[in-house]
Amino acid sequence: MKKTLIQVASIVVFLAIWKSYVVLFEVSPLVLPPPEAVLTALIVLLQQPDTYMHMRTTLFECLGGFCIAVVLGSVLGQVLGRVAILDTIFKPFIVGLQLTPKVALIPLFILWFGFGIESKIVISAVMGFFPVFSNSYLGAKSVDSGLSEVFTVGKALVRKRFRLLVIPSSLPFILTGMEMAIVLSIIGAVVSEFVAGSRGLGYLATVKLQEMQVDTLFAVVLLLATIGFLLYFSVGSLRKILVPWHESAKQRTSL
Repeated sequence: MKKTLIQVASIVVFLAIWKSYVVLFEVSPLVLPPPEAVLTALIVLLQQPDTYMHMRTTLFECLGGFCIAVVLGSVLGQVLGRVAILDTIFKPFIVGLQLTPKVALIPLFILWFGFGIESKIVISAVMGFFPVFSNSYLGAKSVDSGLSEVFTVGKALVRKRFRLLVIPSSLPFILTGMEMAIVLSIIGAVVSEFVAGSRGLGYLATVKLQEMQVDTLFAVVLLLATIGFLLYFSVGSLRKILVPWHESAKQRTSL
């Protein structure tokens, strides 16, 4: 209860500072609207059916790309982390792609996959791929050598070793990558809508900016932040389900 009160009080103080700044310095609503104007615009926005269509589009792009990133990133990370020859061959290419600014690749993906939803999903997947891959790779490299020797001495089957040792050891790392990936997947979906979208919250924000409806633009940003928080919280909650024994799950529960 004490922590909740502190968090609520911090939000109230932030809103008070925002309102005071706008009033005292007579800031134009076209630059920074007052918080009550943003709240009113958000209520109006949520009453419009088109808003939910844009939300569904952005969520579909984000979750589609996120799922692709999790599957490919987890599998490739485990394979390259455990097969030395494949690691040697493919690691330079993956590192090179990882160091390339992903935003610079957006025009190429639009050229290759078109202006439809497919290119948005691909961009979202690319943005979320590397955190999952890097953490899955690290998890494969972090399997306890002592436990691995025990499985070797016991002549455990490959699938049993994978199920009882590799997966439990790698899951905390993969979940960390997933928490990062869901945020980057949202960014990828929204940025691609900025560049070449006709639907989605990113496209809606662009339209409101062109129409100089700044309060509604802030409302769209607030809506995006809320969706991002809910998705991040949902992915983070998987720790308590999948790895309840791990220290990170205990710390999240205590928070």
